[in-house]
Amino acid sequence: MADDTPWLLLIHQVPPKPDYLRVKIGRRLQRIGAVAVKNSVYVLPYRPSSLEDFQWIRTEIVDSGGEASICQAAFVDGLTDAYIEQIFRDASDANYAEVAEAARQLRSTMRRGAPDPVRSSAARVDDDLARLRKRFATIATTDFFEAPGRAMAEEALRSIADALTPPQSADSVAPRAARTEYRGKTWVTRKGVFIDRMSSAWLIRRFIDRDARFKFVANVKYKPVRSELRFDMFEGEFTHEADRCTFENLLDRFHLDDAALRAIGEIVHDIDMKDEKFTREDAAGIERVFAGIAAASTDDMTRVDRASQILDDLYSLITTELQG
Repeated sequence: MADDTPWLLLIHQVPPKPDYLRVKIGRRLQRIGAVAVKNSVYVLPYRPSSLEDFQWIRTEIVDSGGEASICQAAFVDGLTDAYIEQIFRDASDANYAEVAEAARQLRSTMRRGAPDPVRSSAARVDDDLARLRKRFATIATTDFFEAPGRAMAEEALRSIADALTPPQSADSVAPRAARTEYRGKTWVTRKGVFIDRMSSAWLIRRFIDRDARFKFVANVKYKPVRSELRFDMFEGEFTHEADRCTFENLLDRFHLDDAALRAIGEIVHDIDMKDEKFTREDAAGIERVFAGIAAASTDDMTRVDRASQILDDLYSLITTELQG
């Protein structure tokens, strides 16, 4: 984090039509944890993941006919850093309190003599706990300043989590892509790589094309030349589709049916998409490690190489655990 520019601002103007767009953008901003400091001006703490989140939203706004700019900022008068940090904490605390109260109510239905046999059934409690854990994970992802309410929510969930297991989501099968047709290519993506692009580059180089070359560009609408493929960028050959991140789509397109890779895909998804899908408990720790890699170097290839070492070890660990 740059000490003199600790904040990222998204300054935007959404077109009046279609009517749903303003609501959609507002929900996206809420999901990534951005808070408003002025009408149409939203703030996030400066970090690679926050920049990437704002970039995706800016692209969506511009593609819809609106205007949006992202800038680094340091408040020198009026708003203070401490005041903005407290806004973030207050928002997280309110969300944690809702989770804690819902967890306490759920726990009461499991106690002996619960009056409602439908409400206290194991299946119903399991579903309710899964939703609460997903909600908690989402809140924790955007708890940038360690709100004190987190401990209360964790304790409330811990009281019932041991006996129940949240459901897992299944991925559908995508059309097969022949790996031999994609070798010897230059894979192009946006500069400032973070979780999805780092992990996708590792996946490409280790499991799809061991001789892959990488190119990092500033223009999100970059047009590829011969022998180039775009990933995790606007109109890319391999990028976000529906509710899936680029890593997941690469797994599906190339039919990489490996349980350990699927597990890594769930981690990447939870960090990148922030949509409460898998609730991987290890996602927060992995995100912290990748943030450290991004903070240590601005060179994209260096980031990919360092992330690849971590992912090699993670893949080995998960494979061993699955075989054990």
